[in-house]
Amino acid sequence: MANIDYIAAQEVEGKVALVTGAASGIGKAIALLLHTRGAKVIAEDQDKAVEELARPGLVPLVADITEDGAAERAVALAIEQFGRLDILVNNAGIIINKLVVDMTRKDWERIQAVNATAAFLHCREAMKAMMPNGSGAIINIASYASYFAFPTIAAYTASKGALAQLTRTLALEAIGHGIRVNAIGVGDVVTNILNDVVEDGPGFLAKHGEGAPIGRAAQPVEIAEVVAFLASDRASFIVGAVVMADGGMTVTAG
Repeated sequence: MANIDYIAAQEVEGKVALVTGAASGIGKAIALLLHTRGAKVIAEDQDKAVEELARPGLVPLVADITEDGAAERAVALAIEQFGRLDILVNNAGIIINKLVVDMTRKDWERIQAVNATAAFLHCREAMKAMMPNGSGAIINIASYASYFAFPTIAAYTASKGALAQLTRTLALEAIGHGIRVNAIGVGDVVTNILNDVVEDGPGFLAKHGEGAPIGRAAQPVEIAEVVAFLASDRASFIVGAVVMADGGMTVTAG
């Protein structure tokens, strides 16, 4: 019987990945874990802190993913640096905390631009690069907010719902080319995504996560582990799924 630890350690070896929102939190954990397990990685983020990840086989890209041509440039960099693209992880996301009646059109459009439209554009360009190879994996970081309604974050929940549905539809278009598309419905993860919303974003998420059946929030590396699995050949029969990594939140009443 194969050594499971060995398989996990080698699961993405030789593959080339593009990870958005890679400067911190979940994205940083994903980029580092994939690299540790043998992948070459393009780590994309508008935050210059992403440059701190630079090392052999891990190339940072400072870019605003919502800008015209950003997805094309990111995919082109992967091919320029490493000759191909095998894995795309659409992780970048932002949140605005406002009631619908207080939300501006600019607020709404900014959330959709980052969380949904940029993901769509990166999916489109990644597919073009993967199709000639007849293989690939696209993983979108969705949320349990794709299914649950939460007051004051309507734009965020709508964007994550769109991302989940994009995943399912794109999966049907992509699988004929050997490309698997899946998403992860993450629950509360201890990151800084809420820092503009509350005084202590990680602390708030850690406390809120205690309401999950598991009794705690996740650490970013726990989500990265799910990404590594979905990106690997071990997940070869998983297509169009939203894999819930939410500590059991979606099996509760909400």
